[in-house]
Amino acid sequence: MNPDSSETEQDHRLGRIRLLDEQRVNLDGFAQADPELGMISHLSPHDPEPSWRVDDDGAVLEMDSKPAADFDTIDEFIVRYAVDPAEAPRSMAMSDVELARMIVHSDVPREEVLRVCGGLTPAKMARVVALLQPVEIQMAMMKMRARRTPANQAHVTNRLDDPLLIAADAATAVVYGFRELEATVPVLDDAPAVAVGLLIGSQVPAPGALTQCSVEEARELELGVRGLVSYAETVSVYGTEQVFTDGDDTPWSKAFLTSSYASRGIKMRLSSGAGSEVLMGQAERKSMNYLESRCVALAKGIGAQGVQNGGVDGAAITASVPGGVRELIAENLMVMLRGLESCSGNDSLMSESTMRRTSRTLPVLLSGSDFIFSGFGSVVAYDNMFGPSNFNAADLDDYLVMQRDWGVDGGLRSVDPTTLEAMRRQAAEATRAVFEYLGLADFDDEHVETVVGAAGSKDLPPTDGVKVLSAARMIEQSGLTVLDIVAALAETGFTDIAERVLGMAKARVTGDYLQTAAIFDEQMNVLSALQDPNDYRGPGTGYRPTAERQAQIDAVRQARSVTDLVKEQATFAHPDRLIVSEVADVGEDPREVVIGVSPAFGVKLFRTLSGMTVYDVLEQILAGLEEEQCVPRLVRIADSVDLGVIGKSAARLSGSGIGVGLQAKGTTLIHRRDLPPLANLELLSVAPLITPEMYRLIGINAGRHAKGATPAPMRNAYTDEAITARYHTRVVSMVAIERSECDDHGLNMELELKR
Repeated sequence: MNPDSSETEQDHRLGRIRLLDEQRVNLDGFAQADPELGMISHLSPHDPEPSWRVDDDGAVLEMDSKPAADFDTIDEFIVRYAVDPAEAPRSMAMSDVELARMIVHSDVPREEVLRVCGGLTPAKMARVVALLQPVEIQMAMMKMRARRTPANQAHVTNRLDDPLLIAADAATAVVYGFRELEATVPVLDDAPAVAVGLLIGSQVPAPGALTQCSVEEARELELGVRGLVSYAETVSVYGTEQVFTDGDDTPWSKAFLTSSYASRGIKMRLSSGAGSEVLMGQAERKSMNYLESRCVALAKGIGAQGVQNGGVDGAAITASVPGGVRELIAENLMVMLRGLESCSGNDSLMSESTMRRTSRTLPVLLSGSDFIFSGFGSVVAYDNMFGPSNFNAADLDDYLVMQRDWGVDGGLRSVDPTTLEAMRRQAAEATRAVFEYLGLADFDDEHVETVVGAAGSKDLPPTDGVKVLSAARMIEQSGLTVLDIVAALAETGFTDIAERVLGMAKARVTGDYLQTAAIFDEQMNVLSALQDPNDYRGPGTGYRPTAERQAQIDAVRQARSVTDLVKEQATFAHPDRLIVSEVADVGEDPREVVIGVSPAFGVKLFRTLSGMTVYDVLEQILAGLEEEQCVPRLVRIADSVDLGVIGKSAARLSGSGIGVGLQAKGTTLIHRRDLPPLANLELLSVAPLITPEMYRLIGINAGRHAKGATPAPMRNAYTDEAITARYHTRVVSMVAIERSECDDHGLNMELELKR
């Protein structure tokens, strides 16, 4: 066989199958459910039956079908610290359906649900949550999230660990509305320099954004003790003992670490997520939902403020099995049912399909969560050192529009370019000043300018990686603290930022933000389960955006008004090119073709939807008519904006009985005087796709019709784009402008085009 023959082999797939095979969803991995591997979202046949047995003295004899003598460290910890022994007998006696309905029903207060769920074992909670349909999970989340006001968390990282770019991107995230910023580093020793850049940049647009630098736990804790970061969430827990053992950890060691953070005023939540045990080969044939239920129970017993879950790094594994995406959001609900802050995943790119990515995130956006994302990739995807998030910087506009479409608060707002540039510049300059003042590193003006304008690190010139590493080691070795940063900012003239950074240090002393689901708003008010408790009790209750916040949600940067369109159109006006001459009358020349234009054509509207000016469009149609040796005449039709009426009116004025109708937005047709208004000889209806050549052919075909020929009709261009979505809002404004110029009793006026 010819080795190159495969290149010429015929593709025998059906056209429809070939089409489907080309879609990006086929880049994703999908697996059949396999309980033996733990590749099952809910209700593995190997999940334990829920149970809770105690002796007369209250000692637990059995939990979830396992005798106390067989408890592993996770079972032991959950029994001691996570399950309320006073509530367990009554809660465990309730049926799964009864519990599920109580969780969803808006008439049952959140406090009552928390009390009852406090007595549930992991197996019981997993079984109950598995009963819920997706919309029921959303309904439950609306009631059960801890904090009334939703918020959002951003990833802020870059491939070069450039502290100025970190600062500029941190300021960008905060000006968009993020209230927590999470960094990590590709080079571990760079962490102190990145933490300083993140801290400074986060306080530039507004005070109160919390920051963390996710690195090895001991180093992360040290950064926190120095006041360079204010929260942590990457202390991981797992649902099987062997995975803990592989990491040289136990639930007790995680509890000790959590206490260490809290004792130093550092906000602390744990990290888990379905799929991690599967990836590590120790799922013990249990369902992902059950193992995550164990993790959430551990978090409750450990005393963490909340949990980052929803698949996280294992999201793609979970999403590969039937019901996997539903399991991801069910994880978040289990956190809420334990009374903890939910930081709801969406921080890992679970699919190459935009539709699947959106379907994974939308339910959380609609129902609300303490944090919609546990890491929206606010930087470009290639700079996200956690790996691309489910949404990244390129998706910001999409997310803002989704908020606007549904009228829900996803924690973000639009930003005008001038404000964004100013915030990025101030963050970069303040960070440069601090690094220079403290003798850590020098950055020149060119570097600052590049950082301000950069989309990501690829836009930066080649940098000296040793510079950042040396600065970070100096921070590490000198014992530099947040107070040194404050002093440097004050001494270099950035007093406002110094006050804000100092305010974050003061907040560590008061400790109010160690409450469950605590964040600061932009006035440094603490919003938490205590000060801002979720009070949803059904329709008409719970969180509603204020009028000011709703205006932020509604104001996407792409929105345009009629006034905006008029200003834009005026830039293309050339009044000396289209001159009004006289009142139009009926022509007599059998070779005459009248081009009828709409009322605002060349008056207030000067550019078509295709981007061509009205003058260029006329030139093409005129050239086509002249090519056929026809006599063209231009007439503005005064009494209608309807293209059919405009075309028929032009045909009635034409000596040949053939007319061309043309709207300012670019839609055009060929009409004949004896046809009804809604009929025509040819129509180009998709204005954005009409090319100069197509307009010229309209002129040619109109001329041939005038001479009695039957030309091959012009066809609309092929498209699979969302033309209506892209242009219809502009069309509405253009039609409104046309309507304002329409005069039912006006005269049709002849025009002359100066060429």
